[in-house]
Amino acid sequence: MNAAIKQIADVMRRANYAGALQYVPELSWILFLRILDEREELEAEEASVLDVQFAPSLQTPFRWRDWASPDGTKRSELSEGVMGAFLPFVNQELLPYLRGLGARTGATVRQRVISQVVSAVDKVDVDTERNLLDILDRVDDIHLEAVDQTHLFTLSQAYEGLLQKMGEKNNDGGQFFTPREVIRAIVRAVDPKVGETVYDPGCGTGGFLAQAFEWMRAGLGAGATAENMRIVREDTFFGREKADLVYPIALANLVLHGVDHPHLWHGNTLTGQTTYDGLFTGAPALFDVVLMNPPFGGKEGKEAQTNFAYKTGATQVLFLQHVIDSLKPGGRCGMVIDEGVLFRNNETAFVQTKRKLLDDCDLWSIVSLPPGVFSSAGAGVKTNLLFFTKGGPTEKVWYYDLSDVKVTKKQPLTLDRFAEFFELLPTRADSDHSWTVPREEIEARRFDLKAVNPNAKSTEDTRTPEELLDIIEAKGREVDAAIAELRHLLSGSGEVPSIPPAPPALPSEGESR
Repeated sequence: MNAAIKQIADVMRRANYAGALQYVPELSWILFLRILDEREELEAEEASVLDVQFAPSLQTPFRWRDWASPDGTKRSELSEGVMGAFLPFVNQELLPYLRGLGARTGATVRQRVISQVVSAVDKVDVDTERNLLDILDRVDDIHLEAVDQTHLFTLSQAYEGLLQKMGEKNNDGGQFFTPREVIRAIVRAVDPKVGETVYDPGCGTGGFLAQAFEWMRAGLGAGATAENMRIVREDTFFGREKADLVYPIALANLVLHGVDHPHLWHGNTLTGQTTYDGLFTGAPALFDVVLMNPPFGGKEGKEAQTNFAYKTGATQVLFLQHVIDSLKPGGRCGMVIDEGVLFRNNETAFVQTKRKLLDDCDLWSIVSLPPGVFSSAGAGVKTNLLFFTKGGPTEKVWYYDLSDVKVTKKQPLTLDRFAEFFELLPTRADSDHSWTVPREEIEARRFDLKAVNPNAKSTEDTRTPEELLDIIEAKGREVDAAIAELRHLLSGSGEVPSIPPAPPALPSEGESR
């Protein structure tokens, strides 16, 4: 599957797409329509066996099997007709039809999803009809047979590889992508259960929601019932995304993972300005689980700040307030946060928000991530993970330190690095990498929550300037004495003069004094 997706991406690169940030959005809606067609074909067969009526989401000739499949009736008609008729059909008939589905009276949830997946596509950007047909043929070769969960999982993993390329440095997509191993660690620690609602107020490409779906589905195991699976697929996942480019990708990503009804809201979470909320209808006001990674270093204007008790332009601080306010009593959150938010106490809103966090929630753990975790996405900031439960107050915080792990592009952070964290988490035990800080100490530091491992061996040189000057002076005397001895030997006298020993140098840092 990875090889097939890579070949398709190679064709798209030669077809007028400079990089992943350009071709992934295009490939997303094409893959989506391919999988949708096979899924609806299966559903129609099942309905026929059960002798019940099935209403397809798309009509002829706009189904994949009609216009995109090599043996499709519409494709054959276009190929045999006027030369160059295929691209005009896609741009002037297919895409407007798909975009208009959601606005129809009585539109189904799936039709609204389809219209939003192609909402940002005015026309295909493939340079030639031949290249577009080549792409469609290669996508058509992806056969999911019975579209079972194993196949969907394989396709979704291959698709995530594409999203990761979109998030790499120099692609300008890093703001939308969180490393999947970090997401998996957060989801495992929070442990969302079937029947709980899961919310990401800045969902990007949908990574947190997709991984939460995988976790919950795996938790059902062989004992999964039809009703349980319906709940997970239709009533569980809610998110918000601002970017026009990324919102359709999030929808496609969730559908490719197997989420039939992704309740995604398109608009600015912090201002409340809505672009499209048709899929968010009926969403609860409060959620059982919140998972997220707010944008690093973002700034919001007065319009957003008026919606929050503590006014600041810092996007992460506003999102932290939003998350706290969005949790049900007893609801749990796992989120990434810029370390600057944790230690800054020179701005009132930062202190007030952290006080609110400790007053309203039990902040049960902070994990200090290694530097460089987000460097491949162009963000060099130091980050931490926050885990908390609504219904405080916080009495103490258990810290775990991963900051000594070396992370590079070729050596990314992997889930096995969290092994000891998960081993110690149930009891919040102390170790070389973990410790507990009481609330009184945090308050005394004016709500500085930064992780400073008391067990770490310091490499800082604490010698004073005066001590260092004494050492330099002593070493200088040793050099002078050695030079004098050499001059005497070179003079030919053959006698080595008695040289007074230099005073002992101060011991190096770390030696006993």
